[in-house]
Formats: sequence, structure tokens, C-alpha cells
Amino acid sequence: MSTIHIDLLGTETRFHDTGKHRTRCIEAGSGPALFAFHGGGGHAETYARNMTRLATRNRVIAPDFIWHGMSSKPAFQSGNWLKQFTGQILDLMDHLGIEKASFEGESLGGWIVMDLGIHHPDRVEKLILNTAWGMNLGSDKAEDLSALRETSLNALRNPSRELIRKRLEWLMPLGGVTEELIDLRVKLWSDAATRESLTGYYERLFAPECEHFLYKLDDLARIKAPTLLLWTEKNPIAGPEAAFAMHEVIQNSVVHIVKDAAHWPQWERPEEHDRVVLDFLAK
Repeated sequence: MSTIHIDLLGTETRFHDTGKHRTRCIEAGSGPALFAFHGGGGHAETYARNMTRLATRNRVIAPDFIWHGMSSKPAFQSGNWLKQFTGQILDLMDHLGIEKASFEGESLGGWIVMDLGIHHPDRVEKLILNTAWGMNLGSDKAEDLSALRETSLNALRNPSRELIRKRLEWLMPLGGVTEELIDLRVKLWSDAATRESLTGYYERLFAPECEHFLYKLDDLARIKAPTLLLWTEKNPIAGPEAAFAMHEVIQNSVVHIVKDAAHWPQWERPEEHDRVVLDFLAK
């Protein structure tokens, strides 16, 4: 079986200090820029199985978001604190001299990709919404969101292998959680500063006022960039019906449904994910 270390051979890990944020990135390739955003609680290795294949045609940059992984942990701002993620990415792009890029976002990462597409279209080439979260389409399953909150906060309070495994199996209930991935998450979540910042993240994410920051269909209709809605049959937050509802309002969009996958299709079905993404970017 392949390992994260083997999968990432040929990539580079870099820390970019822009003066505002210190962002850890895994990077590979050259050509058009493609940013790959992980989900809530995640880290750049979310795309370990995809980096080198995607880098055959692109300059791929997978960052740790602020409050996550090994990136900086700034104070949370009042109001729509999620905008701080977008600010981090725009700041990083300026630091790297990247005027426009394509963006893939999984779960939380998709929320930030939508924000870029809606509010910063001048920085966007193409968008890939990978089992995205951050929409109010009336299809979210409250019981699954409660399970996500419970498993996340429990694992942060006590980052044991058992609780980290349970959290990762929420992402991939069909299988795919490896011992190495558990080891990595245990290491990252055992850092006191990371535990504190991620606890703050989840408390704010599930607070009632966060409902006001979700995008509705009218908001998504403002996205003009070519958009791939890469979804799965078994996504635990919102099923394929969410992708098709978004497709109805995002004019220049296409849908691809990955079978036998849940919330991490780039990890669960990497070959299919990479083929679909590369074909979309090449069009």
C-alpha cells in the first residue's frame, strides 16, 4: 500500500511568511496555478494522493488554512470570521505573484472557493467544488452535522487514536482511513495551539449566527467562472441533489458524481478524481 511519504515524493513543503500569515504549503509542478483547499480540521496532506498527478499540468499548491495544520493561528475577528480564510489565500497569492488561479475546495475548502468565485472573480480562472459545505439549500442533514460536531470536539479534547479514528471515519465511512493518516492527525491535533484554535473554529462554525454566512442559491448564481461540482453518492452532509441544485443556478457548471465515496473523494477515489479534474481544467 502507498504511503503519504511515497505519494508526496517529488513535492516540496514550504512555509510562506507574508507578514500577515505564515502558511505551510505542499507544492509541485509548474504551469497554471491550482490551489487545493482541505476541509475543516484538515491539512494539506488531504491531497497527498493527488499532488503529483495534478502537477503534470499545473502548479499545484495545497495550503494549511489558518488555525489548521502548521499555519499561523491568528485571533478570530468579529462578524463573518470565515472571510479570514479568503484573506489568507488572497494574501498568499499576492506574496507568490499569482494574479489568477483555479481553486479546488473540499468541504470547508469549497466554502472558501465559493467566496472567491462570488466576491473575487478577478482572481479566478476555474472552480472545483468538492463535496462543498457552506450552502443553505435545505438539504443538510442535521443529525450528521451534530455527529460531526461531537466527533470533532471530542477528538480535540482528547486526541487519542480511537477518537481520531472515529472522526476520520465520519469522513470516510465506506473505508479508506489508514493508520498513517490517524498518526498524522494525532500529531497535528496534539499540538496545544492547534487544539485551541480548532476548538474555537468548531465552536464558531456550529454557532447559530454562522447560519447567516451560508450561501443561498441566489448567491451562487453570481458565480460566472467555469465550475466543476465534484460530488459523491454517499456524502454525509448533502447528497448529489445538492450538486444538481447548484448546477441549476451556476450557469457555466458541470456535475460529476463519484460512486462508492463519501466526503474525501480525492483520497477515496484518487485516480477518478484526478482524471476528472485534469479533464475539466484542460477544457
